[in-house]
Parts: sequence; structure tokens; C-alpha cells
Amino acid sequence: MPTESSTIKDYHVHVYFDRETQTEAERVRDGLAEHFDVELGRIHFKAVGPHPQWMYQVKFNPDQFGRLVPWLMLNHEGLNVLVHPQTGDDVADHSDNALWLGRKLRLKLGFMRKMAAKKRAQAKA
Repeated sequence: MPTESSTIKDYHVHVYFDRETQTEAERVRDGLAEHFDVELGRIHFKAVGPHPQWMYQVKFNPDQFGRLVPWLMLNHEGLNVLVHPQTGDDVADHSDNALWLGRKLRLKLGFMRKMAAKKRAQAKA
């Protein structure tokens, strides 16, 4: 049975960059903040969690998807970008349910699986 899109609470965008592409990443971040009602996350100048390189996260509501994602398609400045839903299944949301702009990066899904197992164990306790 198909999963209903109503299970999507919001979306996350992860914009990946390095020292050489930091200026482009800042322009994309500024553009998202200027054109959309988004929640800007911290800028990480190191790999964090499942993410293999520097990045920042942007959170947005499902009703903005139809405008924000096309804007990002045309304005991601050649950066690698992950867009994924938040359904409560972090592993699936970052892999099977995700879409990429630019090159698809290899995320550390093992890290996410361990975190999910830990959450399940805590919920049972």
C-alpha cells in the first residue's frame, strides 16, 4: 500500500560545500532566506552525523516544495544538494525518499541505522 504524502511533516535541504565553494554556498543560503519562509540551520565546517562534508541544513514546509525546489534546481550554483522529507524514518528519508541536485554523495547510513536502533531500544525501555 502506498505511503500517503500527508506523512511528510516538513522537508530538509542539505547544501554541501568546501573551502573552495563556500562563497557559492553562502549565496544559495542567502537566496533561500530571501525568497522563502525557511528555517536556516547551523553551518557545519566539518562532516557531522551521516553527512560526508561541510554543509548546512534548511528546513521548509511542504506547501513550499513546488516553488522552493524548482528555484533550487536553477540556483544551486553547481553545489551538491540533498532534499528529503521528514516522515519519521530518517534512514529512508535520507536514502530511498531523497532527491539530489548535482552529484549524489555517499551518506553514512550506518550511523543513521545505529541511531534509529538506539531510539527503538529507548522507546521499548
